[in-house]
Amino acid sequence: MSGAARPAVLVTGGAGYIGSHACRALSAAGFEPVSYDNLVYGHPWAVRWGPLERGELEDRARLDAVLDRYRPVAIMHFAAYAYVGESVSDPGKYYRNNVHGSLTLIEAARDHGIDSFIFSSTCATYGIPSAVPITEEEKQAPINPYGASKLMIERMLADFDAAHGLRSVSLRYFNAAGAEPEAGIGEAHDPETHLIPLAIEACLGRGPELVVFGDDYDTADGTAVRDYIHVSDLAAAHVRALEYLQAGGATTALNLGTGQGHSVREVIDAVAAAADRAVPHRIGPRRAGDPPVLVADASRARQVLGWEPALPGLDPIVDSALRWHRSRG
Repeated sequence: MSGAARPAVLVTGGAGYIGSHACRALSAAGFEPVSYDNLVYGHPWAVRWGPLERGELEDRARLDAVLDRYRPVAIMHFAAYAYVGESVSDPGKYYRNNVHGSLTLIEAARDHGIDSFIFSSTCATYGIPSAVPITEEEKQAPINPYGASKLMIERMLADFDAAHGLRSVSLRYFNAAGAEPEAGIGEAHDPETHLIPLAIEACLGRGPELVVFGDDYDTADGTAVRDYIHVSDLAAAHVRALEYLQAGGATTALNLGTGQGHSVREVIDAVAAAADRAVPHRIGPRRAGDPPVLVADASRARQVLGWEPALPGLDPIVDSALRWHRSRG
């Protein structure tokens, strides 16, 4: 551990969007977050609550050196490539980084005697669901290499628990959004593919007009419906998962969402209301494989972790994201 008395947690991808919010939550809970990031998509300015160690997931020697130095009590694993379209056009990149990189990390955890592992998974492991809201009993049948790579990591973690006692919590996110602008962190992807920041950038005149992918779905207003969860609520769930494992909890997988669905049109209206200006947008064709509705049943996370979203609903998400984008000039 580095000088501090606080127990260390290795946070892969800690310089990224969700990882940096998790580092903030870990620090507030009395842990020392050690960010391990290759900075391909992460930002040094987002690492504010503990040290930054630059490295690749597949670099076992570098991982060993960092684990020897800090001796973390747990690993939070966020580092992954996460562009669905890119995963379809370049699947090798996703299987090499996400799957093989994660295997290297998991083996390092085993060899260093770490028995608590929190994994950033995704609702993309479900593919197109048979029922909504989606429970953890829904069949996992991903329809793209990104979702398949995350499902493979869940499987590896289950197998490493059976073989080596490496207990884990896989957290299947729905749509992470929002920011903590007062803490100097928020969503800054390049390229950006998420609806809320794209709508805000269009609204502020900093980006192109928003493209709405389809308005003929079988939903109330014809646009796709998604479950948006504030990134700080996601971060809080990771800390709860760590505390659960540290108390001896068994390996499990949990959905993280609010259970509320909001359409693309509702998001556009919320951004326009918050900014007091219109969101330039046009209707485009549907994207292949986009389900009409994706909404979580997160009751198991409430039961297992005692976790509840503190910021449900679109307004706090959009307000915080807008303040973040405005703060960046």
